[in-house]
Amino acid sequence: MAVDSVAVEASGLCRRYGRRWALVDVSLRVPLATVVMVTGRNGSGKSTLLRVLATAIRADRGGARVLGYDCRTQRDAVRRSVALLGHYSYLYEALTPLDNLAIAARFLWPRGGGPSPRALLEEVGLADRADDPVSTFSAGMRKRLSLARTLLQDAPVVLLDEPYGQLDPPGFRLVDGLLGRLKQSGRTVLMATHLLERGSAICDQAVVLEQGRLVWSGPAAQVPEASSAALPAGAPR
Repeated sequence: MAVDSVAVEASGLCRRYGRRWALVDVSLRVPLATVVMVTGRNGSGKSTLLRVLATAIRADRGGARVLGYDCRTQRDAVRRSVALLGHYSYLYEALTPLDNLAIAARFLWPRGGGPSPRALLEEVGLADRADDPVSTFSAGMRKRLSLARTLLQDAPVVLLDEPYGQLDPPGFRLVDGLLGRLKQSGRTVLMATHLLERGSAICDQAVVLEQGRLVWSGPAAQVPEASSAALPAGAPR
């Protein structure tokens, strides 16, 4: 695989929280315009991997690159290239969805341009609540707004941490559609999810983490049950 065809590359990534290793020698290469499912049991390192790639946290060992930019030494360039949907919404509760997106747009697009906030609210099914305070929203509606804010960045690499969480069946179909459109537009997507059946039907590739280690990778349609992976505990030496 040529270097310029690789969107995300990690080599020997290790990350520790106190005495517990969340990532242990994780290496992977993700081609451009590929949708990858990142799966594994709770605490397997899925969120930590996405946060390292987004430069939200630093690896203790190893390295990673996004579109050729080093996640340790070129953090600003990586952050311009990556949009992360995390577990926490960080929404302004007293403001409306439209105001939340407008504030984010001022930072993301200081010279103007970028996706239309109103069009994004329409896309995630919140157009009719655009002027209501976020404090009145359900958890699922907040997730929809967080998805809209992630799309607002219009980044070539999109990292989605449990995008189906808090959503109802129509919300599941919304995420399915968004993933399809991102794939069609040539974006590279890494999606952490427990929903193997759904992810296997949508994603191109899959990786399985267990106790911080990458234990399986291959076509998403062939992803094994994460619970079948078993590795002895241990930190890198």
